[in-house]
Amino acid sequence: PQGVQRLLAAAERNLADSQLQALSRENRFDAAYKCILQCAMLGLWAQGYRTPTSQPGHHQTTLQALPLTMGLPNDAIIVLDALRKQRNQNDYEGEPVSPAVVTECIHQAQSLLSHTRQFLQVQFPALLK
Repeated sequence: PQGVQRLLAAAERNLADSQLQALSRENRFDAAYKCILQCAMLGLWAQGYRTPTSQPGHHQTTLQALPLTMGLPNDAIIVLDALRKQRNQNDYEGEPVSPAVVTECIHQAQSLLSHTRQFLQVQFPALLK
């Protein structure tokens, strides 16, 4: 429970940081994406799984597991995977992030964080105590 609560608090902080206008678009995007990834990890953790973070592809695996771990529709995974690819292009190639992509990433992070809170409250309330 403590690990879940810490990760949930970190996701909430990252979402808040993503909305700080003083930050660059890339840093706002990165904070929102981190919130998304942390929420996806919470789904895995709640179900008793973890991805090996030292292995390549753990972001993709974590996001693709969301339909199984938290019942997210496949349509949402397509959007989240596109954001993962944008994150990789920004992190590894320096590709700038457009304002529209930042807005979408923040929106997706808000939605997934809300879904994650509700999922945990209904399915695993003991993890929130």
